[in-house]
Amino acid sequence: MDIVALSHSVTQSHNYAVVLGEEGGNRRLPIVIGGFEAQAIAVAMEKMSPNRPLTHDLFMNALTSFNVTLKEIVINNLLDGIFYAQLICECNGEIIPIDSRTSDAIAMAVRFECPIYTHEFIMETAGVVLDEPLGEETESKPEKEKPKKKTLKEYSKEALEKMLEEVLAAEDYEKAAKIRDEINNR
Repeated sequence: MDIVALSHSVTQSHNYAVVLGEEGGNRRLPIVIGGFEAQAIAVAMEKMSPNRPLTHDLFMNALTSFNVTLKEIVINNLLDGIFYAQLICECNGEIIPIDSRTSDAIAMAVRFECPIYTHEFIMETAGVVLDEPLGEETESKPEKEKPKKKTLKEYSKEALEKMLEEVLAAEDYEKAAKIRDEINNR
């Protein structure tokens, strides 16, 4: 997955949302994170160098000093609306998983330039499907090749709330109204 957006959270005023995009696909995974973690991700994405190391920089420096490499991060669970992640590290040929908050894991992935993965059940539960994959031209596909789109009724309330955040950030107010109506109907 790639980071496709980092913005203020529409539904939670003091938080931010990081949106991960499926490589080569049209699904997005919005994750609400805190302001400090958003700043840590943004600083690393923009290749900024603060005068003193931020906490994530300190942790990266410590891992590197002890010859520990961050190979990948895995968003490995979703319970009660909370994402869980692991840092998959390697030290002397041994693979070591380390539990992490998802926002911290993403901040570390940006610093180590390592891949971000998740499981299909997480994408099915909390993912948002775009009408067309970003960066691809819209070509007419024969009806039998088009993937079946989920209706709003098939999404969980949590997934709808995340989808609402994303469409509001994209200023798609017509779609936002439909999602809001579905949430209110429940």
